[in-house]
Amino acid sequence: MSSAQVVDPSVRSDLRTEFRSMASDVRFWVVRPGADADHRVAQARAVVERVATTCTRFDPTSDLMRANDAGSRWAVVSRECFDALVAAHDAHLATSGRFDPRVLRVLTAYGYDASLPFETRRLILAAPAGGIARARGFRSRTWRPRFDVDRLAVRVGREPVDLGGIGKGLAVRWASDLLREAGEATLVEAGGDLMATGSGPDGDGWSVAVENPVGGTEPVAVLRLHDRACATSSTRVRSWTVGDTAVHHLIDPSTRRSADSDLLSVTVVGEDPAWAEVWSKALFVGGRAAIRATAEEHGLAALWVDGSGRVGTSRALRPHVAWEVSHAG
Repeated sequence: MSSAQVVDPSVRSDLRTEFRSMASDVRFWVVRPGADADHRVAQARAVVERVATTCTRFDPTSDLMRANDAGSRWAVVSRECFDALVAAHDAHLATSGRFDPRVLRVLTAYGYDASLPFETRRLILAAPAGGIARARGFRSRTWRPRFDVDRLAVRVGREPVDLGGIGKGLAVRWASDLLREAGEATLVEAGGDLMATGSGPDGDGWSVAVENPVGGTEPVAVLRLHDRACATSSTRVRSWTVGDTAVHHLIDPSTRRSADSDLLSVTVVGEDPAWAEVWSKALFVGGRAAIRATAEEHGLAALWVDGSGRVGTSRALRPHVAWEVSHAG
């Protein structure tokens, strides 16, 4: 779950739209909109809804779930689902497997087989018979799906996949592309994943607060973004208990369990919201011990909060920081 939040300046006569999709509050903000802004906003909302419909794992009739059911057989899917699966494969390779969408069976074993009300109460689910165990018959290996571009057909393989966060990041990307010419500056946000274009409502960039994963209303940092995306992976919201075991949705593909990384959240700023989402998750799974070296190796603009509440940042993030705290307590 991403948790970066936009700091709203004073109310102004810009074009703003908010709706619910992908289990998130989705917001569009167009600064000094042009004549066709309403039409572009409608198009942007439509693409978000198509991603939500075709890439969800919570509807057994969705394109994604039909592809999962087909397994090693070909399945024809929508353009949005096809492109999302291609993007997930690219991310899997780019992160050397730290990002792996083949986690659906683990999430289902944890009881996360339906959209759960994480925001309203602490969830305690009944443990499956035999307790929580590593998925049988799975070895962490390179994911090799097959793609037929001409037919928009896919073969995802034997292990079903979850497009989760990357689907949301792609929805933000595609909506932002449609809104880019709608006004002087635009913001697209979905559950904390966001794309901020132009110079913002006041001409000096978009101010984005990074939520404190420990809790409270004060952020751990405020970022100043100009033509940049931001995404956060965190266990603050999507954590629950299965039987007597605490779990969360960020799965380590090497263990097939919730990642034990001694991190509470990871935020990544980059040029693209889908890639920011991918790297925030990959850095989280990689853990506290490796996060600085991995971020520096890949030139990632990253901020993280570890299990003790200490806040760390990479060198590439420095130009985007308006202010930050050193400890999240």
